[in-house]
Formats: sequence, structure tokens, C-alpha cells
Amino acid sequence: MKKIFLVYSHYNDKSFNAAIKDTFIKAAEENGHKVDCVDLYKEKFDPVFAGEKPSSEVLDHRKRIEQCDVITLVAPIWNFRMPAILEGWIDKVLAPPWAFSFKKLFGNYGYPVGNLKGKKAIVFCTYGSPQFAIRTFFLNMPTKRLRRGVFNICGITDVIYKRYFAVPFVSDEKRKKFLEDVKKTVKNI
Repeated sequence: MKKIFLVYSHYNDKSFNAAIKDTFIKAAEENGHKVDCVDLYKEKFDPVFAGEKPSSEVLDHRKRIEQCDVITLVAPIWNFRMPAILEGWIDKVLAPPWAFSFKKLFGNYGYPVGNLKGKKAIVFCTYGSPQFAIRTFFLNMPTKRLRRGVFNICGITDVIYKRYFAVPFVSDEKRKKFLEDVKKTVKNI
């Protein structure tokens, strides 16, 4: 059994992202895993970070992450990034010195040392664009940023990134295939 901390970031309960979240939770529980889900919009998470000390909500999320084996994000990609509420969550929760710190090499040079080693991350993202555009013109920017610029820095190197392209334009049959992929991902946790 794995303990999964799921961070969901979509304002519409009827969105395809909601279907991904619901499918993931159901499949995970059917496979004996425990899912702890945070719905950032419903919980009205404040994404604005202005250098303040972590709030009780941020400390609670960190405690729940410490107790989990897998961090899962479910969100759309808008303007080549996740929604601001999730980006703010990353800035506040997966922040130094809790999630990582810097080891000084010399002068002002150093490298990050992750504090979340041993955890796994799964990211489910939806795109309005077709795969070709994201891979060629935009060089997989969201994928690289999340994998390298967020999770790897925190010490999480086992990252599964699932992308579902052109979601507003695909058939219901294609969406069913996307959801089957979510179930398959759960089986491989």
C-alpha cells in the first residue's frame, strides 16, 4: 500500500481534470492505496507568496507530504504553466529550506540538495494544444520545468509525467483512452 498526496488544481468539477482526479482516486483505492486529496480551489488556497513564514496550512501540507510515498498533481496547462494557484502552492510548500537547501561550492556557487528523496511524483496534465506543437515549437517546457526545476531539486527523481493533448477537441472515445491510461498508471505505482 502506498500513501498518496494528491494536489488537484481545477476550478470546474465537470472538467476533464476532475475526471482524471476521480479516476485516479478510485483506481488507487481499488488497488489498496490510500489517497489524501487537496483541492486547492475548494480549499481557497492562497497562492501569493511574499516572503512570509509558512502558514499553518502550508505546514499541514508539508506534514502530509512527509507521511506520503507519492506526490500526485492533477492540473491543466495554461500558457505553458500550471494554474497560478498550483504554481503558488509549489512556491509556498515545496520551498527551501524544507523541500531543499543549497550546498555551497565556492563564492556564490552551489547546488540544491533535495530533502524529499525516496518519494515518487506523478503529474497528470491536460493541454488544449496538439502534441506536435508542444513537443516541437515549445520544446516540452512544462515537462522539463516540473521534472527538473521542481521535483529533481527537491530530491524526487522518480517522476512520471502523463500528458493528454488537445483535450477540448478529441472524441469521447479518446478521453476514455486517456482515463484508461490513468488507471494503468495507478497499477504501476
